[in-house]
Amino acid sequence: MPGFFKNLLATDKLIRVFCTGQLAHPVVIQMFGLSGAYDGFWIDQEHAGLGPQQVQLAALAGRACGLGSFARMPMTNYAAVTQSLEAGVDGVMAAQVHSATEAEQFVSWAKFAPRGVRGLNTQGADANYTYKSAAEFVHDSNRDHLVAIQIETAGALEHADEIAAIDGVDLLFIGPADLSQALGVLGKPNDPKMWAAVERVAAACRRHGKHWGTVPFDPAWADRCAEKGCRMLTFGNDVAAVRLGIQSLVNSYASQCGPRK
Repeated sequence: MPGFFKNLLATDKLIRVFCTGQLAHPVVIQMFGLSGAYDGFWIDQEHAGLGPQQVQLAALAGRACGLGSFARMPMTNYAAVTQSLEAGVDGVMAAQVHSATEAEQFVSWAKFAPRGVRGLNTQGADANYTYKSAAEFVHDSNRDHLVAIQIETAGALEHADEIAAIDGVDLLFIGPADLSQALGVLGKPNDPKMWAAVERVAAACRRHGKHWGTVPFDPAWADRCAEKGCRMLTFGNDVAAVRLGIQSLVNSYASQCGPRK
């Protein structure tokens, strides 16, 4: 879906997403879509280790439900970025970035010349499987694909302003779990150090006309982030949805569904 997330970011709309990884199956994605509560989702290639074909199926399932998708991946290699884009996602997000130099490298992997170094191949989904000409493909890809950088390390936080200033970075995405580790306040989402970090990222985005997102710890945390200008909030993931659903069933049948003996 051309420019899906970038078009949403150009409005005042809060983008509501979920994460899929361990249970990245088309049925799971469709069920999230049928809830009517989400605009899109991100696919966790960092922790779940999903391959290009799995990403392709997830992206296809999302499009069938009107959901945009992007792939979150570690800063491993150029090929991983282009393979995910060719699988049909609407963007890519780098995890565990430590500097503006690394962020710039990730952008270059996701962009064709003259902005980047991405290799040209029109056989993928983002070129409509050769239905786009090479020139049209390069133009549309550079224009439409979301590029996000996670702010979850001490280095990324220190250089948040430089990262936000990079041409081609559309979104900074706070990874609060790892960031809380880096700040020495693990398990303390409301520690002043955490909110100071959030404000630092928000301020960097305001200065450079960029947007930011996060995974909130709880509804109150989400509300406070929204007040600070957060434009993309992740409400849940596939594993949590199944766990909570199971627990709800167990609770509903509490009189008959005790622990196994």
